[in-house]
Order: sequence, then structure tokens, then C-alpha cells
Amino acid sequence: MVFHGKRHPNEMGEVEVGAFLTHLAADRHVAASTQNQALSALLFLYQQYLQRKLGFLDNVERAKRPAKLPVVLTKAEAQAIIGHLSGSDRLMANLLYGSGLRLMECGRLRVKDVDFGYGQITIREGKGGKDRVTMLPEALKEPMERHLQKVRALHEEDLAEGFGTVYLPNALERKDQNAHREWIWQYFFPAAQRTVDPLSEREQRYHVHEKSWQTAVQKAVRLAKIGKPASCHSFRHSFATHLLEAGYDIRTVQELLGHKDVSITMIYTHVFNKPGLGVRSPID
Repeated sequence: MVFHGKRHPNEMGEVEVGAFLTHLAADRHVAASTQNQALSALLFLYQQYLQRKLGFLDNVERAKRPAKLPVVLTKAEAQAIIGHLSGSDRLMANLLYGSGLRLMECGRLRVKDVDFGYGQITIREGKGGKDRVTMLPEALKEPMERHLQKVRALHEEDLAEGFGTVYLPNALERKDQNAHREWIWQYFFPAAQRTVDPLSEREQRYHVHEKSWQTAVQKAVRLAKIGKPASCHSFRHSFATHLLEAGYDIRTVQELLGHKDVSITMIYTHVFNKPGLGVRSPID
């Protein structure tokens, strides 16, 4: 409205919307995601509130989506960051790096999803709603079992106080009314405090909040003095890259990561595919 001289949206249509989107890309140099968000917002406005369907938007200059390479940590850098974490924060970082989990996949783990006998972790409804299986590192079995003992004691304490329920997916609670109290359905990384679930109105324990863990990792990155814009997701990037460096098949890495297409996994080959095909620099 401001861009078109404070005209009302009802007075404008495809031409004005297209001109504004082009202005975002050509004059304000916004990212492709920002332009797409603006388009989605305008489509929602016209279709849901103004009851008008916009036609085809032609002659719109699209913002270029730059190809961004993932931030990959060396083994020493990953261990340095993990070394500045403690408790469940440290265990979660080890899982992201050792098993290739996404942050929320780690947070949503249930007790039943970790199989210590077979040494594997089942990811339920990952990105794209898909289930997959990844490895449970041998080095993490003992600390995870110790962590689980603390979680069980917390759950039993909640039960003794009349609580101990947990959110269940896919209307499972209607099929089994006692499942929400069972040990196997509890979160592997429960929150420190109980909260009231807005749907069931029960006071129960959710999984650890991702924001608090992201803050802990950012602090650890600063303490480790890592000169890279590392984040929680950098552990997953490093997991994939280090497996490929070790000579593992890219299809295997694709399955462990849960990528739909192998071309997505191929991005991690940029680190160990040295520029110049192994040519030695004159300065060396």
C-alpha cells in the first residue's frame, strides 16, 4: 500500500503486486526467502480476506537464491565445542555429531526410540514426515544409559505427585488411555519444569526447549573460540562430511541423514574435494 501511494488493496491487482515484488528484488535486494514470504502473504490477503484470486504474475524479477555451503567443523573443533557443554546439553551435542540428528529430532526422541541392544536410534516423523534409523555410537551408550536413569527417577517422582503424563502423537491416547503415563513414551530429554498442555489442560513434562539448547551451543562456540558461524546444525553437517571423508558410501550417508535425494547429500563433498584436483600450491 505504501509503495503504491497508499492505495487500498481492493484497487490493485496483479500488475501492482508484481511491481512491488520486483521492487523488493531489484531495489531492496532482499533474499529469495523474503520475496517468497511477501508473495505468500499477499496471496493470503487477497484470497482469504478480499475474496479475490490473483491471476498469473508475469514479468516479476525474482530474487536470486545464493548457493550456500554448509558450515562444517573439523573433528577438533567439534570436540572443543562439546567440551564446553555439560549435562544433557553435552549429550545432545554428541548425538547431533555422532548420529547426524537434527535439533528437533533429538529433542523429540522418546525412550522407546533408542535401542541399546542393536545400537540404533529410530527417528519418528523427521523432515518430510519420514521415519528413519541411524546409528547409536558405542561411546554414547554408557552416558545415555546413565542419563536415562535420571530421567526415570524424574518420571517416577512425577507419577508419585499425580503427574507423569506426556503428549502422545496421532491420537494414540484415544486408543490406549494409559499410554501417556507409560515409561517408554516419555521424552528422552525432558524439560526441567512441568507445563500445562493447552490441548489436554494437563500439567505434564514436555521435551527440552530448543531455544535454551541453541543458546548453550552458541555460548560454547564462543568459549571454544571457533572462527566459524557454527550452530547446532553444524554438528549434523560435520557428521555427514566426516563419514564421507572416511570413505563411506554416499548412499549410506544419505539414508542416515534421511535425505530424499542424493543430490542434497552431495553438497557435503565440497570439503574434501580439494580445489585444483590435488595440485600443490607454489607457496607450499
